[in-house]
Amino acid sequence: MIVVAGESLIDLVPQGGGEPLPALLPRPGGGPYNTAVALGRLGARAAFCSRVSTDAFGAALVDGLRSAGVDTSLVARGPEPTTLAVAAIDGNGSAGYGFYAEGTADRLFELPPPLPDAVRAVAFGTCSLVLEPGASAYEELMRREAGRGRFILLDPNIRAGLIPDPDAYRARFAGWLPSVSLLKLSEEDADWLGGVPGGPDGPAAVVLTRGGEGLTVRTRGGPEVSVPAVPVTVADTIGAGDTVNAALLHGLAARDALSAPGLAALGETAWRDLLGFAARASAITCSRPGAEPPYADELDG
Repeated sequence: MIVVAGESLIDLVPQGGGEPLPALLPRPGGGPYNTAVALGRLGARAAFCSRVSTDAFGAALVDGLRSAGVDTSLVARGPEPTTLAVAAIDGNGSAGYGFYAEGTADRLFELPPPLPDAVRAVAFGTCSLVLEPGASAYEELMRREAGRGRFILLDPNIRAGLIPDPDAYRARFAGWLPSVSLLKLSEEDADWLGGVPGGPDGPAAVVLTRGGEGLTVRTRGGPEVSVPAVPVTVADTIGAGDTVNAALLHGLAARDALSAPGLAALGETAWRDLLGFAARASAITCSRPGAEPPYADELDG
């Protein structure tokens, strides 16, 4: 089983163009939530670990997980409202966000008991590692499960507007890296953080997403491999990086590579196939409005 730990929220996505105040369509979202749904749609055995509101938005979020086949037994519920993210889509389909997150349910996440023995990997990222008090609980979960030998994927998915002290966050991020097996960064993340981390105490592999230029992986002592992006008419980029996370985890699980030795054993051909799969999956997500990751049968062949 692969567990995704982090926030769920509602993306308010503008509809139409040209109006000063376009209509906003509510869509399920949040980086970890999208990753969990994408894993379920790809056929992975996945679970979501979070705290979700009991309001109507929260009910829709839980229903979306269950519809994708994601285990919700690690989801706590609370009466606080659901976080809202108002998306702004530029001419290239790239999304920026304004967040309404004060006093929301996902911020009150508390450390759960040790995860079940069947868990092979845990994924973290985005707002859940920024917004306190939940951020400290997610960080403790990361360190604890890494110490128990779990494979850890981290996608910081930087939302600079939520980070009041960038230097403090960068120091905290550096402190997470010894616990991380696979780090996924966008080029924008890497620039904001001051570069792509490396070194013997860091992740065994770093995957860099480069938008229309494709994906690159850098491995410790192994190959650096790049694949091109898959050409597609972009509706928007919401959920594209989250789909990459899911495709990487799903592909690594299929290769029995959710471990440091497993990553080290992957050669250039395996990485090229894995990155190509992730590129195809994210292209499908980009082709449709909102975070709508593909199902396994859409990637057959």
